[in-house]
Amino acid sequence: MNALRAAGLLSATASGVMGGVLFAFSSFVMPALRRLPVTEAVAAMQAVNEAAPRALMLPLVLSGPGAVLVAAWALTRSGVPSLAKGLLVAGAVAGVAAFAITAAYHVPRNDRLARVEAGSEAAAAAWESYVPGWVALNHARTVLSLVSAGLVIAAATHLP
Repeated sequence: MNALRAAGLLSATASGVMGGVLFAFSSFVMPALRRLPVTEAVAAMQAVNEAAPRALMLPLVLSGPGAVLVAAWALTRSGVPSLAKGLLVAGAVAGVAAFAITAAYHVPRNDRLARVEAGSEAAAAAWESYVPGWVALNHARTVLSLVSAGLVIAAATHLP
C-alpha cells in the first residue's frame, strides 16, 4: 500500500472515529443528560468537556486537517486520477467543515458552560440555552465527519 493511500485511510479512520463519537453524543449521551436534574446534567457535561479534548485530540487533528494534507498531497502528485483528487478534496472540505463547527461553535459554548456553577440558579438557564443548538450542530458535524470518512475511503480505492 503506498504512503498516500495509507495517509488517506488513517485520516478516514480518524474521521470515522470522530463521527462515531459525535453520533453517540447526539443519539444517547445528550438525551440521557436531558433526563437528569439540571445540576447533575451541567456537572456531567462540564466533566465531559474537560476530558474530551485530551481523549479526542489525535482523531480530531487527523480527521479534517489530516484530510486537507492528504488532498493537498494528492493534488501535487502526478499520476493520481482526477476522480481520486476530487473525492479527496470533497472529503477534506467536509472534514474541515466539521472541524470548523467544533472550533467556532462547540468549543466557545463548552467554555461558557464551564464557567457556570452547576448548582447555581443560572445553571438552568445556561443549560436550556446550551442544549438545543449544541445538539443541532452536533448532528451536522456527525454527518460531515462520516461523509468525510466515506469520501476519503472512496478516493483511496482509486489511488495508484
